[in-house]
Amino acid sequence: MELRNIAIIAHVDHGKTTLVDQMLRQAGAFRENQVVAERVMDSNPLERERGITILAKNTSVRWHGAKLNIVDTPGHSDFGGEVERILRMVDGVLLVVDAFDGPMPQTRFVLRKALALGRTPIIVINKIDRPGADPMRVHEEVLDLFIELEANEAQLNAPYVYASGRLGTSTLDMEDEAKDLTPLFQTIMDHVPAPPHDAVGPFQMLVSTIDYSPYLGRLAIGRIERGTVHVGDTVSLLPLDHSAKAATSKVTKLYAFEGLERTEIASASAGEIVALAGLEGVEIGLTLTDPATPERLEGIAVEEPTISVDFLVNNSPFAGKEGKFVTSRQILERLHKELEKNVALRVEETESTDTWTVSGRGELHLSILMETMRREGYEFQVSRPRVITHRGPNGEKLEPYEELAIDVPEEFMGVVMEELGPRKAQMIEMKNPGQGLIRLLYKIPARGLFGYRSEFMTDTRGTGIIHHRFLEYGPWAGNLEGRGRGVLVSMEAGTIIAFALGNLQERSTLFVSPGEVVYEGMIVGENSRPGDMDVNPTKEKKLSNMRSKATDDNVSLEPPRVLTLEVALEYIEDDELIEITPQSIRLRKRKLAVSDRKKISREAKKERLEV
Repeated sequence: MELRNIAIIAHVDHGKTTLVDQMLRQAGAFRENQVVAERVMDSNPLERERGITILAKNTSVRWHGAKLNIVDTPGHSDFGGEVERILRMVDGVLLVVDAFDGPMPQTRFVLRKALALGRTPIIVINKIDRPGADPMRVHEEVLDLFIELEANEAQLNAPYVYASGRLGTSTLDMEDEAKDLTPLFQTIMDHVPAPPHDAVGPFQMLVSTIDYSPYLGRLAIGRIERGTVHVGDTVSLLPLDHSAKAATSKVTKLYAFEGLERTEIASASAGEIVALAGLEGVEIGLTLTDPATPERLEGIAVEEPTISVDFLVNNSPFAGKEGKFVTSRQILERLHKELEKNVALRVEETESTDTWTVSGRGELHLSILMETMRREGYEFQVSRPRVITHRGPNGEKLEPYEELAIDVPEEFMGVVMEELGPRKAQMIEMKNPGQGLIRLLYKIPARGLFGYRSEFMTDTRGTGIIHHRFLEYGPWAGNLEGRGRGVLVSMEAGTIIAFALGNLQERSTLFVSPGEVVYEGMIVGENSRPGDMDVNPTKEKKLSNMRSKATDDNVSLEPPRVLTLEVALEYIEDDELIEITPQSIRLRKRKLAVSDRKKISREAKKERLEV
């Protein structure tokens, strides 16, 4: 049986998951009468809600007697750790590029990784049916990108396929009519090399990803590099640390991927992507080998995290009221469990027993973990994100820089450039692709992006598009201005009254509604001016013989601003925390009591005067 292993890589929202849907349909992976959801590969609820792929997933299709193992990868740079290890399992990549947008920051990131590993690329210019699409312009832009990334001659001669993932059509020439995905399947068979197939040598496999089954425990997933493995075989697990002793385990179950299902098999040989059960202590990057020939494969190198936050046990007055898992032991166990499959994550203990520093590739990477934990019933607090700094060769302080790509209508270009100036952004390029949007390319400190996305959407009235990816470590850019406005902090505990909010909304943007319960130190809104203001949102109207509570119904309130996790992480300052529970996301001050905050403010003012 012929075998091909390919990964589908692309910038976020360029249509790779939709394309995989159509490949599965046309290859007969579903019954004729089977009801299948759109973007069937996005099985995680968070993926379906946000319309992005977060976890890499394996599937396979049969095409004219050959088996194609396909791995759908995330498109967002915060989940680049998933892409990097998946590329080790495959021999070729389908680089999907939007026929309207062209190459974007993440396209460059994933393509550079694939080219460096020597993977054979096939370029799929997708969404050719999109209004305003210009496939030939995008063809030239992709070729320029290959040259810029110093692709070798074979990679530069990669085939191009023009496709519509939504319609399930493809063609090798824009002059020809696109009918189905046959040209794409044939291009894969013709250009992607078969995997190495040494079935007689001693068994060897690199663990590229981990899955979990409540019945079988951890499953090691990877491509068999050499030899054959059978159910019942004893294999050695060679640790990442060369000095550590290798452990041995018995393979209790063996699975191959058929369509969307895992199929139990008795044995598998070199080149096949499989899942093995029964291996105790298996981790990503370990080499599984025949115990008689313990030869280690090169481990998986994943780029280091750039942003960290503090996870704290919830100690607010509402602690334990909404969550199921609230203790330090439960939270720490959950974070360590995440480390088993999330290779780009780091968890470090601090001096405090109820605080841990969690580092990741970006705000989205960390917020997905927080959202997943709150849905599982965990209750905790997190601090403001901060960048991870390094020291240069001469001892200078270095910080992470991002490549920021912005597509914006010309009328909003001025306000965007004005906002990015104080954030120490340096313009790299400005061009007009002729689609009604100006493309701006910046190099900006990662700190400079904190809180910018929401401002950008407001400044461009929701018409702008913003993407960024990690670029490099560069010189410390100096101090950056923080949030321009202060917050309203509740000075009382109790139930919020509409009458009180009516008086407050004239000088603020509110985060709460009447009937909600607040505590002292909780943030209830944004001040219209710099500086924080202590307020009483529980204040009731004074009653008299001529007044009654019923007149409260006449108070007209604007809807409060809804705070998502990403917005909250961007918004808070160093002296604030986010309280995260299964039911609520609240902002609060670290010091809840008004007297404590005033004391700290006086001491800080005194220090400034002394300096």
